[in-house]
Amino acid sequence: MHALGIDIGGTKIAGAVVSESGEIIVEHRAPTPANDPDAILDAVVTMVQALRDGHEVQALGVAAAGFIDRTQSTIYYAPNISWRNEPFRARLQERVNLDITVDNDANAAGWAEFRFGAGRHVRDMTMLTIGTGVGGAIVSQDRLFRGGFGAGAELGHLRVVPGGLPCGCGARGCIEQYGSGRALLRMANAIADAGGIGRELERLRESRGSLTGPDVATLILQGDRGALQALTELGHWIGQACASLGAVLDPQLFVIGGGVAQAGSLLLDPIRESYLEHLPARGYHPEPEFAIAELVNAAGVVGAADLARVHASAL
Repeated sequence: MHALGIDIGGTKIAGAVVSESGEIIVEHRAPTPANDPDAILDAVVTMVQALRDGHEVQALGVAAAGFIDRTQSTIYYAPNISWRNEPFRARLQERVNLDITVDNDANAAGWAEFRFGAGRHVRDMTMLTIGTGVGGAIVSQDRLFRGGFGAGAELGHLRVVPGGLPCGCGARGCIEQYGSGRALLRMANAIADAGGIGRELERLRESRGSLTGPDVATLILQGDRGALQALTELGHWIGQACASLGAVLDPQLFVIGGGVAQAGSLLLDPIRESYLEHLPARGYHPEPEFAIAELVNAAGVVGAADLARVHASAL
């Protein structure tokens, strides 16, 4: 039977009816009224009603960009949405007659990759999503890891540089400040400042007033040396973080998702190189595979729907 998946981000809400095999049957999108929790709830209810029309569904899964409690009911905190200890599941349950689960958006995306994407052939997988920030998900022995309080697997806040760059979480030196899309842009600007191989980056910055993520992505795909140097530096930081994660989690597979992952092997190659350079006891146990996420923008709704289906089946 089908399930509904809703993915609430800082700028948009995506929803879909999803089959048991992870196929999207129908989907809707709407802007996120991020500063008004009541309006977000109304938007989700409206989307659920529209998606249910003509489709028999058994459960509803919500993926939210924030910290979720261990009962998957309350959103403790969301950095880009005005949720603070928001009892979202209870409020939604009052208006929607379905079994409901709420999970972190990175967890939902990671679960989708594990069930239907790059991780479908393994039992232990770690996923890093490289976008504006860095998100993550951990699957161990076929189970999604959430931690003792529900807010586990915040992999973007693994500290790689003690006393390093300040992070939005309040700490310093998190991998989010060295391995994210924002970090890539900062590195590209630094290479442009230095001249040399960064001259094309500098020229583009001068013509546009500032560099943007799409600007750097375009130059990467065109093979520009400066842009590729920035991507290589980014990959080395991500690989270092993966080595630390590997020492703790020992996954069979690392999946790299998010917008920056569109660079494919241009990103994976320096990640692998740095991983091996920083791996403890290299050569004494099997090494994990590295892969690019397959579901891309559909991962959140697909994962949320499947998590809801799993939860409903266990009742």
